[in-house]
Amino acid sequence: MESISTLYLCYFGLREPLVQTQVLPYLRQISNGGVKVSLLTFEPNPNEKWTKERIEAEKKKLNNEGIDWHFLTYHKRPSIPATLYDILCGALFSLKLIKRKKINVLHARAHIPLTMALITELFTKCKIIFDIRGLIAEEYADAGIWRENSIPFRLVKKLEQLGLKHSDQVVVLTNKMRDYLVRHKMREVVSIEIVPCCVDFSKINLLEMPEKSERFELIYAGSVTGLYMLEEMGKFFLELRKRKPNAFFRILTASAPDVVSKVFKSLGIDSADFSAQKVSPNEVPSFLQKAHLGISFRKPTFSQIAASPTKVPEYLACGLPVVSNRGIGDTDAIIEENNVGVISDSFDEINLAAIVDSSLNLLADVNLHNRCVQTALENFDLEKIGGTRYLRVYERLTQNKV
Repeated sequence: MESISTLYLCYFGLREPLVQTQVLPYLRQISNGGVKVSLLTFEPNPNEKWTKERIEAEKKKLNNEGIDWHFLTYHKRPSIPATLYDILCGALFSLKLIKRKKINVLHARAHIPLTMALITELFTKCKIIFDIRGLIAEEYADAGIWRENSIPFRLVKKLEQLGLKHSDQVVVLTNKMRDYLVRHKMREVVSIEIVPCCVDFSKINLLEMPEKSERFELIYAGSVTGLYMLEEMGKFFLELRKRKPNAFFRILTASAPDVVSKVFKSLGIDSADFSAQKVSPNEVPSFLQKAHLGISFRKPTFSQIAASPTKVPEYLACGLPVVSNRGIGDTDAIIEENNVGVISDSFDEINLAAIVDSSLNLLADVNLHNRCVQTALENFDLEKIGGTRYLRVYERLTQNKV
């Protein structure tokens, strides 16, 4: 690969779980492939949350992994002015870094970093990779944060259109999103790469099989607000308890435990039958391996054609079958084609009861664990899928003479 130096623009803090599990692992793969990698993050309250010593230690650690880390302060309020200010700061910082590091590619993770990249491109000859992490405007509308066709909604959609028009390469999470872009003539298929949310198998001990929990454990890992359907997952658990009276629902989330308690109390779920706790990303696999069944119910809106829930490959990589609902990216197709879970078409009591029965029947399959792991390896492996495909994006840029 010809000499490429990339600046990865990320509008999250370095310690965010998604950065630890979905940004840094990819950047290590890109660096190992011969690309010089710089990373810009936006840290909330850095003076309070970072010491000078800790910053230097993190910089040194990442530098040893081939990642040159820089950060700016993230500003939250007032929302729109603060974001515009951060965009301007990010663009100005990028211009300085481009000159100093001879950077020739701007890799924008989602829409706000894309704005920084588009501004920067006006004054440089950098190529742009638009890494679409979802249909943000529609997701915010679906979650009730924005009104559809409100000013923020329209601005983000306009930005998205500019990114699709002016970027040199586009990365999406799903086949459905790629097909949508091609069908509506927004991009040519040759300039789109599909990189789903992947799993770092080096973090999972596949040789050691921990004992399953004594109680039949249903597990969920991730946010319990926004597009995720906590109440419906609670109703599934109630149906499960009719077949498995000792069932326990473990929820691993950074969300406030009170959110879970309030919903489950309204459903009549006893506090002794569930827990909601925050754990580090490195601890998640050990919890998943001890559970019996993973669940992920998410609102099946239009925006979900672009979604690749991180929890699904994490479940599968730990040998855990998945209960999900139809209409979420490529999830239903992968689960059904590989027989590694059950897909729900609705959330009424009769259907949920049927889904519980199907799940328990599936668990009787002695080959299920290995099939789940193999499905994760074939579809979500960090190195073979994520790393290989990202490097393919950069190789196409060299063919276009970066």
